[in-house]
Amino acid sequence: MSSSRLTESPSPRPARWRRPAGWSLRTRIVATIIVLLTTLGVAVGGTAEIFLRKQLYDQIDTRLDTAMHPGRPSNQPQSPSGGVFKPPGGFDTSRPFIGSEIGSISIVYDPTTNIVDDGSGIVSPKTEGSYDTGYTPLTSAAENQLMALEADGTKQDIDIEGYGSYRVIAEDTDKGTIRVIALSLDNTRSTLLRVALVIGGALLIALAIAGWAGALIVRGTLRPLRRVASTATRVSELRLDRGEVQLAQRVPQSDTDPRTEVGQVGAALNQLLDHVGNALEARHASEMQVRQFVADASHELRTPLAAIRGYAELSRRSRAPISEEIAHVLSRVESEAQRMTGLVEDLLLLARLDAGRPLGHDPVDLTMLVVDAVSDAHAAGPRHYWQLDLPEEPVTVIGDGARLHQVVANLLANARTHTPEGTTVTVAVRADQDSAVLHVIDGGPGIAPELQPHIFERFARGDSSRSRAAGSTGLGLSIVHAVVTAHRGNVSVQSVPGQTVFTVVLPLLPPDLIPTAGQLPQTASRPR
Repeated sequence: MSSSRLTESPSPRPARWRRPAGWSLRTRIVATIIVLLTTLGVAVGGTAEIFLRKQLYDQIDTRLDTAMHPGRPSNQPQSPSGGVFKPPGGFDTSRPFIGSEIGSISIVYDPTTNIVDDGSGIVSPKTEGSYDTGYTPLTSAAENQLMALEADGTKQDIDIEGYGSYRVIAEDTDKGTIRVIALSLDNTRSTLLRVALVIGGALLIALAIAGWAGALIVRGTLRPLRRVASTATRVSELRLDRGEVQLAQRVPQSDTDPRTEVGQVGAALNQLLDHVGNALEARHASEMQVRQFVADASHELRTPLAAIRGYAELSRRSRAPISEEIAHVLSRVESEAQRMTGLVEDLLLLARLDAGRPLGHDPVDLTMLVVDAVSDAHAAGPRHYWQLDLPEEPVTVIGDGARLHQVVANLLANARTHTPEGTTVTVAVRADQDSAVLHVIDGGPGIAPELQPHIFERFARGDSSRSRAAGSTGLGLSIVHAVVTAHRGNVSVQSVPGQTVFTVVLPLLPPDLIPTAGQLPQTASRPR
C-alpha cells in the first residue's frame, strides 16, 4: 500500500535550508553579516537617493519660478503688488522669454473662454543649429490636460499625454490670464535611476566581497572549534560499551586556552574525557574481576559437582538395599548436579570467550553439522516436526566445530523448549556471496516485543511471554551470541506471533580453501 504524501517524511536537505536553526554556525554568522551590511547599504543608499532627489527637484522648482517670473531674480521674493520686471515695449508673446529652456512647455490661456494664446507650446529651435527659439504647438489633449490644473502656484508632477513626465506650475497673470509652465523630468528621473543602479551595483559588489571575506575570516576563526568537534567525533566512534577502552583522543593544547570561548570548550572536553577514561578503566577492572571470579568459581565447582554426581550414581548402583524414598532423593541429587554442571560449563565457556580465548580455526561443513544437530533435537523432542532446507552443495565455514554445533543445538533447544508440542521447526542453510546464513524458524507463539532487544543478554528469560516445557538457565542464547561474535559473525532475531526466525551469519570459507571430501573426515577427527 503506498503511503500518502502527507505521511511521507520530507527530505532533510530542503528542510535544513528552509530553517536557519539547521544551518552551521559559520553559515549563520556570514548570513548575519550579509543581512546587517544589506540593511546598512540600503539605508545609506536610500538616504543618498532621497537627498539627491530633493536637490534635483529644488533645482527644477527654481527653474520653474524663473520661467514663470523671468523679470524677477530667483533669490528675491515677489513684491506685494505682484509686479514683475517688464522690458520697454513689453514681452513678445510670439517667442519664448529670453533664457527659456529648450523642451519646456509654456501656455497662456483665458480661463473664461479657454482660448490659448498664440505664444504657447513647447520651446524649440526655429531652425536646426540656430540659437533663435520659438514655440511648437501642443496637441489639443495636452492643452486640455494643462488647462485643467488649478492656478494656485502649486508645483506638481504629471504625465502629459504624448510628451512624458513634467514638473508643472500654474498661476494667474496680471492680465487676467493663466500661465502654465512645465519642465521635463526625463533627465531628472534618468539621473535618479542611474544613481540608484550605481548604488545597487556597488552594494551587490560590496556584499559579495564582504561575504567572501567574512566566510574566510569566520572559517579561520572557527578552525579551533572544528578541531574540538573533530576530537569529539572521533571519541564518539569508539566502542565504549565493553572491553578495555583507551581514550587517547584529546583536544590539542593550543585549543585549550581558557581566555577564549573555544579554549574553554576544549579544556572542558579534555577534563570530561579524563573523567570518562577513569570511569571506564574502573568499570573494566571491575568486569575483569567478576569474569575472573566466575571463571575460577566455575573451574573449581566442576570437581565437587563431578564428585556429587559420582557418589549419587554409585549409591544408586549399590547392591545394598535402599528405600524407595532414598532412591528418589539420590536421583534428584544426580539430576540437579547434572543441571548445575551444565550451568557451570556455560559460565566457564562465557568467561573464556570474554577473556578472548582463541577458538578452533578449521574448515567446518555447516550442512553436516546442522543435520547432526537436528537429528539430536528430533531425539530430544520427538513430538515437534523438524524440517531441513539444505543446499545441494555443502556450505563450509572456518571455525570451531564443537562451538558451532553448540550454537545450532542451543537454537534448536530454545525452539523446542519455548514452543508447544506439534510445532514445526525448520532449519535452513544457504551461501550468500561471502557469508554462510543459517535460519532457525519455528511457528510458536513468538517473543514479546519488549523482550527482543534483550534476548541475547545473559540470564534473559521469556517465561511470561512464551510457554515453557522445561527449565532454562537463560544462558543458551547468550552463548550463541558470544560464539558467533567470536567467529566474526552476527546473530539476530525477528519474531511475530506465529513465526520466530533466528538468523546466524558466518564468514564463508573461500572456495580455494575448501578441503576435499577425503580431507573433511580427517579435519573433523583432528584432536583439539
